[in-house]
Amino acid sequence: MNDEVYAFTLKNTLDEIRTACPDVSHAFIFKEDGKILAKDEDTDEETIKSAMGAFHDIAKRANAMGSLESVTFHGADGRVNIAHINDFYLTTIACKEADEKYINTLTRVWVPTVVKLVEKIRPASIDDDTFANLKPKPAGDSDVDEITGDTEDREKELPVEETGTTKPTPAPIEEESDSEVNPEPLLPEPPVNQFIVENLGGLLVPSDTVRIDNEVIVQWKNLYADKKIEEVAVETLNGKTTRCKFKPIKGSKYEGKGVIQMPEKIQLTLQTTKGELVMVKPVVE
Repeated sequence: MNDEVYAFTLKNTLDEIRTACPDVSHAFIFKEDGKILAKDEDTDEETIKSAMGAFHDIAKRANAMGSLESVTFHGADGRVNIAHINDFYLTTIACKEADEKYINTLTRVWVPTVVKLVEKIRPASIDDDTFANLKPKPAGDSDVDEITGDTEDREKELPVEETGTTKPTPAPIEEESDSEVNPEPLLPEPPVNQFIVENLGGLLVPSDTVRIDNEVIVQWKNLYADKKIEEVAVETLNGKTTRCKFKPIKGSKYEGKGVIQMPEKIQLTLQTTKGELVMVKPVVE
């Protein structure tokens, strides 16, 4: 990885910090000698020089105390924070209301982690001498003589087989094209919906059929396009399960209310009653 890619990675990291924390208006990275390693798109050279100048003034005064790890400049409308990370300085400029702890968490954890990963995959630079050593040497006259001599000796040693016929070349074996193999696409797992039990009764009501919201049925049909869905699997919180037919709920009273209308027979099978919670998923065939 060359220096341009390294700088590009750092720049993207700064952009991500600004995206994660919009209160940060500027972010850039510089070295102690004044070299700028990376900056976000909205930061100009004048802003960087101003911050670096203030930092160097403070750094000179702090030499007696040792190396300067971080410094924060507070202004009327915002603040500038400069933190020492590895062998460079990360600078963030944020508004006065910005969450300082959150910004420090982003900068002191995110940036060092990215730098560490980049350094692991960044190979040592290769100089011209190394490339020269890697280039194949042209064969000299002595090399040509050696190769030619070896070839002539081998030709003398090898018996010459005379034949009047030419051996037929075997026909290539045709490989099966990937396009000819059409595996069936994997079906998604049936979605599980939670419903509250409501009673369903009447003389003409089938005892083996529940009624659920039509919107849920439409979602199942869209999910499994050409597959048949004629039954649902109903399970209680106690683990009782059964399969039964289903139809859309009639009337607007229960539409979109998250209920399942259930005949008494099915309630007895599941050992559940009105007001209980059940889980329902389609049976896909």
